[in-house]
Amino acid sequence: MKYLLLIYSNPASQEVLAGDVGAVMAEVDAIMKELAESGELAGGQALADPASSRTVRVRDGVPAVTDGPFLETKEYLAGYLIVDCDSVERATEIAARWPDARLCAMEVRPIINEVAG
Repeated sequence: MKYLLLIYSNPASQEVLAGDVGAVMAEVDAIMKELAESGELAGGQALADPASSRTVRVRDGVPAVTDGPFLETKEYLAGYLIVDCDSVERATEIAARWPDARLCAMEVRPIINEVAG
């Protein structure tokens, strides 16, 4: 089963991670290598700063576009991983090892349908 691991961050956690960026990247690289070797890594990307996003709402057929994220919040979606593993417990184990889980949060969500492509 595939799971989407949503990586959440906030300015305070980014400051902590930036303080030891070499060690954090080594930790992430080790997890990514392990997942690639086990065949569990199905994809993932880091996302740009939320300030560079746009939110689109269509009301009565008229699109309204605003700069910035949908919600005004201190926490934001910083990236994601897609893992293909045997159980939600395994996906949760992977999420718990990600550096952002110690400082902010990771969300584990099953993927129920894939878009053909």
